[in-house]
Amino acid sequence: MRKLVALLTLVVLVCGLAVPALAAYKDEYKMSVNVAAQSAWGKGAGKFAELLAEKSGGKINVKVYYSAQLMAGKQTSEFMIVRNGAADFALSSTINWSPQATELNLFALPFFISSQPNPYKALDAMEAGKSGKMIADALEKKGVTVLGWGENGFRELTNGIRPIVKPEDMASMKIRVVGSPLYLDIFKALGANPINMNWGEAVTAFQQGVVDGQENPINSVILPYKVNEFHKYLTDWHYVVDPLMYAVNNNIWKSFSPEDQKLLLECVAEASKYQIALSRVGLDDGESYEYLKSINELPEVTEPYKHLEGLGMEIVRLNADQVKAFVEKTQPVFDAWKSKIGEDLVKAAEEDMASVK
Repeated sequence: MRKLVALLTLVVLVCGLAVPALAAYKDEYKMSVNVAAQSAWGKGAGKFAELLAEKSGGKINVKVYYSAQLMAGKQTSEFMIVRNGAADFALSSTINWSPQATELNLFALPFFISSQPNPYKALDAMEAGKSGKMIADALEKKGVTVLGWGENGFRELTNGIRPIVKPEDMASMKIRVVGSPLYLDIFKALGANPINMNWGEAVTAFQQGVVDGQENPINSVILPYKVNEFHKYLTDWHYVVDPLMYAVNNNIWKSFSPEDQKLLLECVAEASKYQIALSRVGLDDGESYEYLKSINELPEVTEPYKHLEGLGMEIVRLNADQVKAFVEKTQPVFDAWKSKIGEDLVKAAEEDMASVK
């Protein structure tokens, strides 16, 4: 009998070693977001947390920390806090993580995506295609798993000095940009004086006239933050795009059962569809408007250009020749960063975009 008990104990121990148990789930998971809850970006994070709590029956609870609370306002440190586990999840901009993952600068190559016949379809093709997978693989090797894509939007230029229709109009103009070397290089090439500062400081600088302009997406920043109150002119040039990533720490991702991983991906897919529609409504071919209408989630403003013009903003829409002048000025920047990002990745993105022409 003693031998039998000993044998059974040994079998149990061996089986336990061979099939490690999943880590216990946390009572609450932290999700980092750089912006406020009422923005299209913030709403996408809130929707994810809401769906996950509902569909998991309360088993998986995510608390969203808005306005860069987990990173003391320093948005470019977010990648490290997710990688190191200080945050479990994030809905983050590719811009903010580009200092740690050079591949993410792909989306900020000047006029790379906006030159396509349908920039939105081109972007979707990249995220779902080979180039999107290459980026996700690169981030996974650094400790973070990409669960899906969201969108902050194409970035437009505003200022309080003059209409900008050619690069020369930007000469010595002080433009607030995000903390990315690529953005600094783009605006220097255009003759402007780019200044890196956080958004709170920038708003004060705009009001005081210390900084002349800025670049940001319309629905996600220009409208909700009422940029029209200090800038009269908007140049609609789509020069770069700002995708968002629903992401999770690698170890946290591995701690979920296969069934719950599938559930997480389903919640991301639903939340991202909603979030992307909010960023595109009134700017695409009408698809986002119809979707938001179908789920009874239309925002207050559904015609952003018309709305801004009604508030006294002057919209400059560049023609093909005018855009060409900006492209030529930034071509050296494009060429230099293409090699930094990776020739293979840029080629994969070109192939992805060509698939939807």
